[in-house]
Amino acid sequence: MSKPASSGIQTSAGGQAFIPSSRRPDGTTRKEIKIRPGYKPPEDVETYKSRSAETWRSKGGRGVPGAEISEIEQNDAEGKSKNAKRREAARKKKESEDHQGVVEVGNAVGNLHVQDDGQVKDTKTNGELDPDAERQKKIRNQLKKLKAVKELKAKKLAGEKLSADQLVKIAKEQEIIRDLVKLDYDGPELEGKPESLAAEARPD
Repeated sequence: MSKPASSGIQTSAGGQAFIPSSRRPDGTTRKEIKIRPGYKPPEDVETYKSRSAETWRSKGGRGVPGAEISEIEQNDAEGKSKNAKRREAARKKKESEDHQGVVEVGNAVGNLHVQDDGQVKDTKTNGELDPDAERQKKIRNQLKKLKAVKELKAKKLAGEKLSADQLVKIAKEQEIIRDLVKLDYDGPELEGKPESLAAEARPD
């Protein structure tokens, strides 16, 4: 009788393959099962194993993680191709650059401060922003609004129908002029405007 295979199939002296009888856990006996000639169960079929798979499997028994590096492993590390080393160096460099970029963005965001009027101001500089530059910026904004109001008024005079929002903008013309006077602006845009507005806006 031959040595049993992985599947448990044995071959008799006469060449007949069979699975021998066995006992179940409840005590009953399984009958012997005859196997037809030439049949080979999947677990007995030898699978093709590539050389790299065998090498990988053999690496598993090299030792415990964290233990000292053996000479074989050191030789393997030295045998790494130049391309692999270059790729690894490039990957590390990219990671450090990405991290640096995130830090810089974080610092830039940390230096911003939102004012009560919703404008974002950079607080990175130790001193406050130049008051004159701030004033010029406000004047430019108000002049832009005043120009838009003039354009809307021209449309209205031409007979064009305006929306409710546009009418509200026209109604704010006096307020814009007051703001410009408060900012000490006396440009050509204010010519012909009622003197009462200027007097109202100027402090006593």
